[in-house]
This record gives sequence, C-alpha cells and structure tokens, in this order.
Amino acid sequence: MNLEGLRVMGIDPGLTRCGLSVVQAGRGRAVLPVSVGVVRTPSDSELTERLLRISRAVGEWMDEYQPDVVAIERLFERGNVSTVIHTAHAVGVLMLAAAERHVPVHMYTPSEVKKAISGNGRADKKQMTVMITRILGLAEPPKPADAADALALAVCHCWRAPLLEREKQALQRRDAELAARHSNHPVASGRNPVPGARS
Repeated sequence: MNLEGLRVMGIDPGLTRCGLSVVQAGRGRAVLPVSVGVVRTPSDSELTERLLRISRAVGEWMDEYQPDVVAIERLFERGNVSTVIHTAHAVGVLMLAAAERHVPVHMYTPSEVKKAISGNGRADKKQMTVMITRILGLAEPPKPADAADALALAVCHCWRAPLLEREKQALQRRDAELAARHSNHPVASGRNPVPGARS
C-alpha cells in the first residue's frame, strides 16, 4: 500500500518539554525529515498558562505544516503520579488541537515505538537517538531527547500506517458484509416475533 507523501506529526507530550516533529513518508520505508523542535514551559507558571502555551505552539505547527495525521506517545504509569497527571493534561490539549483541525490521532506506547525503530522494545534513549539519526539521514543527533522521541513517533507511524490502513479496510469489508447479511434477515424489519406473545 503506497502512502508516499503522507505527512506525519510526531509529538512527545510533556508539560515542561513537549517534543514536536514533522516527517513525510517517502518510497518504501524511506522517511524524510521536515521539522523538529521542542516547546518549553516554565515550571513556576500556572498550569493553565503552561497548557495555553503548549496549545498555541502545537496549533501553529499544525497550521504551518498541515499534517495528515498525528502520532502521540500513549501515557503509561511511570511511578510518579503527579508527572503522569501533568502529562495527561498536555495530551488532552494536544488531542484537542488535532480534533479542531480534523486531524486523526494515533497513539503508541514507548515500547511499540522502540520496537519499530530499533527492533528492541527495551532500547535506551541513546540507542533510539542513534537509530533515528541514521534512519532520517540527519547530520547530527536531534537534541534534546524529547525532539528525538517526537521524530521516532512520527517514523513509527509512517512504518505502521500501511498495516493500519489494511486493518481498517478489512474491518470496513467485514462491516459491509455483516450489514448486507443483516438486511436480508427477517428480523431486520424491526419485528421480532416472540412465541406466545400477543400481537
């Protein structure tokens, strides 16, 4: 399935540092880097102000680069509940920005991304940075780690997109077959006769 030209925005969510990236799918497994950066918010600012900064920055990126799809890291329990809750607030803002622009969102766990990029679901940050630098043919490793993570998410989706598209089409075919079978069934008329019931 050819998804050449697909533009993917990868986001590594965070309240203090939010990694942003945009890549474009090339031929086969080729992926072309478009842009990468990090949105920072001061830890001494109010939560609402920090979320507003993230929202505006991400909105500007989406408006400038017009991604076809957004790939975001799926949250998981890291032990520090406060950090998870703050990151969850950021994820909500990011997903809302995409929804306002009718851009679909896909979420990937860190281990899914690591496995897609390095073949090892437990790869460390250094390994991931080396791999993403090589895959995208970058002159130097992206910094900080949040930027590299955002690129990894975008590349992961580029490589997973053909499979996801096939799965989507298979589900649509199955739904169409079920709907066709249902329309030929006598119960489809809305009447379901029950033995012994008065009509």
